[in-house]
Amino acid sequence: MQSLILRSASQLLLPLLLMFSIFLLLRGHDEPGGGFIAGLVAASAIALHMFAQDIHQAKRVLYADPRDLVGWGLVFGVISGVPAIFKGQAFFTSQWLEFTMPILGKIKVGTPLIFDIGVYLVVVGSVLLILLTLAEAED
Repeated sequence: MQSLILRSASQLLLPLLLMFSIFLLLRGHDEPGGGFIAGLVAASAIALHMFAQDIHQAKRVLYADPRDLVGWGLVFGVISGVPAIFKGQAFFTSQWLEFTMPILGKIKVGTPLIFDIGVYLVVVGSVLLILLTLAEAED
């Protein structure tokens, strides 16, 4: 039997933790944070939801198979190093684009963000693959 308090808390905390993980992902270039920590926060949010609800609810929140997330994360990680090759630099040398948005002002986007997104996907996918496999084995 599942706790009413845990179910209610997980429904409140799931979107907050997922938003916080996106914040950590985007903040990680200049200050502490990044793909690894953000991925752990997102995986823990979905794990909390799985413990409060059930495996099927957690899979519905995830939308994708964890193995697919790991694969796409590895693809993003490799793709982040390719632009440097076209500029005659070493693989994984950071490349930056700067553009101006009307409301936001100057925005710098670079290949480290693509790499961090890859790390994020690999961490979320691998942690949830382990947890979901263990939970399914228990059933």
